[in-house]
Amino acid sequence: MMKAVVIAGMSGLATAQVVTANEYEPALRTYLESEIVNWASSDVIISAITAQNQVTSGYTQARVEAMDTAWRSELGGAETPTITPVVTGRAADFLREQVSASGGRITEIFLMDARGLNVAASDITSDYWQGDEAKFSETFARGGSALHFSEIELDESTQRYQAQISLTITDPATGQPIGAMTVGIDADALM
Repeated sequence: MMKAVVIAGMSGLATAQVVTANEYEPALRTYLESEIVNWASSDVIISAITAQNQVTSGYTQARVEAMDTAWRSELGGAETPTITPVVTGRAADFLREQVSASGGRITEIFLMDARGLNVAASDITSDYWQGDEAKFSETFARGGSALHFSEIELDESTQRYQAQISLTITDPATGQPIGAMTVGIDADALM
């Protein structure tokens, strides 16, 4: 079962108030504070999410679901017009750099816009729309100080046992939530 933690802001991680947690939460929190916070609000992440929000803000739920269906149908195929823009470009390259710099501790990273749609990803995810999952509903919907720590599970897209740290991404100028980010952490790195 997924659990959530709410914090008082990125700068106050050490003094965060725990709402609920799982047994891996202390290790996940330590990794978040020591590694992820350093790059989570980089200009490349903020710019990518902001740009996509301008495009997707008017999407209907039917369009979101159709895009998610298209994504799933493209998995493993030769033609990937829905997937390719998410796994290529500056933001995706930046995320892959973070995965590489982690020395194997990070298994994947992906960004979501205000609708829960993938913006950029280090690798292909199993679906395009995260808006119906706790990684989005327990972060973006709860505001700029929300975190979500998952239990360790076998991840369908990476085929590795991992836990996920998800957090709301905010506009540094306004403090308003603009999207979310999920970082997969290799289970062995938590032991």
